[in-house]
Amino acid sequence: MAEKEKTKLGLWTGTSLVVGSMVASGIFMLPASLASFGTLSLLGWLISGTGAICIALVFSWLSRILPVSRGGPYAYSRAGMGDFAGFWVAWGYWISIWCANAALSIACVSYLTTFFPIFSSSTTAAVIMGLSIIWFLTWLNSTGIRNAGYMQLMTTILKLIPLAMIGIGGLFYLNTDHFTVFNRTESSVFAILGQTITLTFFAFLGLECATIPSSEIENPEKNVPKATIIGASVSTLIYILTTIAVMGILPPDSLIQSDAPLADAAHQIWGNWARYLVSAGAIISTFGALNGWILMQAQIPAAVAEDHLLPAVFAKVNKSNVPYFGLIITSILTSALLITNYNQSLGSAYKYAILLSTLAILVPYLFSLISFFILGKSTEKIKWNKTMTLVTCVAFVFSVWAVIGSGAETVYWGFILFIAGLPLYAWMKMKKSK
Repeated sequence: MAEKEKTKLGLWTGTSLVVGSMVASGIFMLPASLASFGTLSLLGWLISGTGAICIALVFSWLSRILPVSRGGPYAYSRAGMGDFAGFWVAWGYWISIWCANAALSIACVSYLTTFFPIFSSSTTAAVIMGLSIIWFLTWLNSTGIRNAGYMQLMTTILKLIPLAMIGIGGLFYLNTDHFTVFNRTESSVFAILGQTITLTFFAFLGLECATIPSSEIENPEKNVPKATIIGASVSTLIYILTTIAVMGILPPDSLIQSDAPLADAAHQIWGNWARYLVSAGAIISTFGALNGWILMQAQIPAAVAEDHLLPAVFAKVNKSNVPYFGLIITSILTSALLITNYNQSLGSAYKYAILLSTLAILVPYLFSLISFFILGKSTEKIKWNKTMTLVTCVAFVFSVWAVIGSGAETVYWGFILFIAGLPLYAWMKMKKSK
């Protein structure tokens, strides 16, 4: 028993799983996207951060109700609303993971072009590097959750160095004239807020990551809620400080046109060496996030298989106690999507997959929030109060807003993908009833 405890993740490794999965490639590009809206976009960050922390609070409360519940949103949805809701959440979440992993591997290769230009000129070299990253991290995760946790902790610390350098150090180089235009568009403040909130909220996806391998975390009753709240709060602070610093360093017109806003800001105040440091930070950031999501990709199908809602092979573990089948099959799907990205005829399909990835995570958020209302009022593990009601309502409204912001076409295709899982669910239920 003591030996098993030694292989589990502690509080700070669990926190690094949250921060490492949330802080990926987005923060290195978002300041440029937000600059076109004006200073108003900072308000979008604040609202998104508030919504994300409300969702994180609900997940922390759910983890107290079900402290050892492998699968996070899947386990919560199933406990609150039954097998069908649980399967629907897990199916969508699984699709989301392998789509997002393809995007992260491509982003990592893109940042590597700063140091190795061959990846921008040779499609073959880029594909081989992307596949190498995916399968190296797949192998690492197959050796045990502890090793994957160490990698996550290390990459999280390393990625925070350049972000802290820009987000904190850059505040001493601000030009306040860059913030004088509140709304740079001709649209209303309300309309622009909707766009900026939808855009910035994408950067908060992953805040639930500590809840998914909760059975592999030491003292989950205390560490999972702490890791979730600390991770979401740290990430929110990083996002807001970094965006303020970059907007204050680079003139708005230059920032809007920038392909690498953090690297350009670092270059302007510290020189060329800083550009390379920030580019290295972007590589580590995407690499670390990919490691965290590959860790997740085996845990979700394994939890579903243990409840007999997926074939039992997904729950089988290797000698390192890792559910290897889900790990391998998901990496195969990720690799296939990575390869199709370099086929121009399938480029638009890939873009849809990324949008669907975000939508597929928002649905588990909504189901988990509904489950908290159901479970929270029928348990003695937490004392329901008005604060919980308010926080859950804010989180629910915010999540619905984010789903609407994904666009009607994305929601439509997301619905089609969810429906595609129904034959598998029906088959598993028939097997279970025999």
